[in-house]
Amino acid sequence: FGCAWIFMNLFRGEVVDKSLHYYFLSAVKREVLVVGKYLSGLIASCTLFLLTTAGSLFFLFLPRGVQANLDYIFAGPGLGQILDYLGITILACIGYGALFMVIGLFFRNPIIPALAVYGWEWLNFLLPPMLKKISIIHYLHSLVPVPVNEGPLAIIGEPTPSWIAISGMLIVTTIVLALASYRIRRMEIHYGGE
Repeated sequence: FGCAWIFMNLFRGEVVDKSLHYYFLSAVKREVLVVGKYLSGLIASCTLFLLTTAGSLFFLFLPRGVQANLDYIFAGPGLGQILDYLGITILACIGYGALFMVIGLFFRNPIIPALAVYGWEWLNFLLPPMLKKISIIHYLHSLVPVPVNEGPLAIIGEPTPSWIAISGMLIVTTIVLALASYRIRRMEIHYGGE
C-alpha cells in the first residue's frame, strides 16, 4: 500500500490537483518527466522502506543482547542476511513502483486496479506454480535468505534463481516505464471530466 500511495499519486495526484499541465508546458520531454517522477518516488519509497526494514531487523535482534547480535552479524551470516533483506526491499520498491505508476497513468480511479494487484499478490501462495510467476512477490520470495512459511494450504513452487529474479524484475520495470512513457506522450488533459 505504501508503494501504491506514493507511485499512483505521481501523476494521478497532479491531475486531481489540476497542476499536471504545468509540467506539460515546460521545456521537458514527457519521457524525461516520467523517469524523473519515477526516480523521485523511488528515492522516497526506498528511504521510507529501508528505514523501516532496518528498524524491524533492529527490533528483531534486540532481545538477543548486544554481544550475541555482534557475533551473529559479524562472525555469522547476519550481515549477509541484513544486506539481502535491504536489497529485496529496494527491488520491491523498483517493481511495485513501476507497476503502480502505470496504474496511476492508465486508470481514472486507480483504487480498483490497485486492490486487484494487492489481491493477486496476497493470494499468490494459493496459485499454481505457472501463475505464481506473473506476480512480483514470487520473485521477491525467491530471494529471501530465510524461506517464508506460507502455511499448510500453500501450493509450493520452485523458487526462481536469483539472477533471473533480479534481472527479470529490472527488465519488466524497464518495459513498464517504456509503456508509461508511451502513454504520457499521447496524454491529453481534460480537467472538466475529472
